[in-house]
Amino acid sequence: MDSAAPSEETVAQKLCVGIDIGASSVKLCQLARVKKGYALERFGVVPLPSETIVDGALMNSARVVEAIQELISAHRIKTKNAAIAISGHSVIIKKIPLPQMTREELEDQIQWEAEQFIPFDINDVNLDVQIVNAESVQKGQMDVVLVAAKKDYVNEYTSVVIEAGLEPAVCDIDAFAVQNMFESNYDLRPDQTYALVNIGAAKTNINIIARGISSFTRDLTVGGNTFTEEIQKQLSVTREEAETLKLGGLGSGETAAAPVDLVVPQDVDRAMKTVAESVTTEIQRSIDFYVATSADPAPAAIYVSGGTARLATLTRAIEQRMGVQIIVADPFARIAVADSDREYVRSIGPAAAVAVGLAVRFPGDA
Repeated sequence: MDSAAPSEETVAQKLCVGIDIGASSVKLCQLARVKKGYALERFGVVPLPSETIVDGALMNSARVVEAIQELISAHRIKTKNAAIAISGHSVIIKKIPLPQMTREELEDQIQWEAEQFIPFDINDVNLDVQIVNAESVQKGQMDVVLVAAKKDYVNEYTSVVIEAGLEPAVCDIDAFAVQNMFESNYDLRPDQTYALVNIGAAKTNINIIARGISSFTRDLTVGGNTFTEEIQKQLSVTREEAETLKLGGLGSGETAAAPVDLVVPQDVDRAMKTVAESVTTEIQRSIDFYVATSADPAPAAIYVSGGTARLATLTRAIEQRMGVQIIVADPFARIAVADSDREYVRSIGPAAAVAVGLAVRFPGDA
């Protein structure tokens, strides 16, 4: 999808092109800054064969490179700076209290401080830290978010972007990219707590925002593939057949802007409900843990995104179990979209969350 050239309102600052490398597809999003926010310039998706990415590892990096190049060519991308995101067991995110200090002092001390919280060899990770609350509840302390990612894991993802002809200017975290998307499209009330749950093909990212900042994150190794695998097992069908049954006969590349009640055989419905309960349990455990260990109120609403958020069986199970409002996030709610592209954007739906969140980043963005 290519929108018309940006208007005169476009701000000179050039944003990165967002490249979301997911387990089932690669998505590209390019936005332009305008006076009223953002305008969509380009968006595209290239599906990936199963097993291309397993547990976050690029098993077929050549195919990922090809997918990125296909998107660059099809959408005539001129921007070289790209923003990508990672998540999973090779990434550690911790919100920690530290004595109050300047940003410069923090930069000097972070290596030593991080060793206390990171289960990896400190020499094997890339570190970043962000002060999120200069004055913590405890006097003389501040709250910071520490992020550590294994260097070989980061290199794996940046290498395919470089090989595809782009320059990785930003390496974000999936959960934070979803937060960027959320803050670009919704109003955050500082007195409310929100849970952002991004349910992809292989992973689910949870990010709880309290007082306007990320207060808790967790990655779960469950997602849309879990539904496919259960259907495959219960009905003794191929993976492709199971995927089609899961989607109620829709093509595997199609998405929907809101959860849909799919017309599926009874055996498929039973399998999907079983998995939905299992996935809901994992999400509930994470949110319950946060509520039990935090002084902030429980989430007033859960915003779900990711391709799997289209399954009404799952969103209904979460709402019934958690007893809070479930809202399917719209990554383009406040982004200007050309009339000719509205139907395409609607079909992409919440699956665009990470890509949009990456597309608001720019080189040098802290």
